[in-house]
Amino acid sequence: MPVVLQTTLLLILSNLFMTLAWYGHLRNLSHKAWYIAVVISWGIAFFEYVLQVPANRIGYGAMNLAQLKILQEVITLSVFVPFALLYMGQPLKLDYLWAGLCLLGAVYFIFRA
Repeated sequence: MPVVLQTTLLLILSNLFMTLAWYGHLRNLSHKAWYIAVVISWGIAFFEYVLQVPANRIGYGAMNLAQLKILQEVITLSVFVPFALLYMGQPLKLDYLWAGLCLLGAVYFIFRA
């Protein structure tokens, strides 16, 4: 499997965990004390790091640091929007489209030869 694809898949999986760790407690643990949410979020974030660290180590040879970061940001928004809509029940906003277009511009500039 190509290095960029390995990196991308691992970053997608890590972002699923991180999005849940950062925002899932707002839906699931809002009735609990904040420190309980912190401990649970840290537990979820552990799995994010188990995937994210190898992803960046694998990808760093094929991509430079800026490319890894922009890839991460694109994946983050790609994971966050469905999470916000489907899991958190947030309304669809045109701002998601504008943010996505800005990220496409970032991808263009950081990955161009």
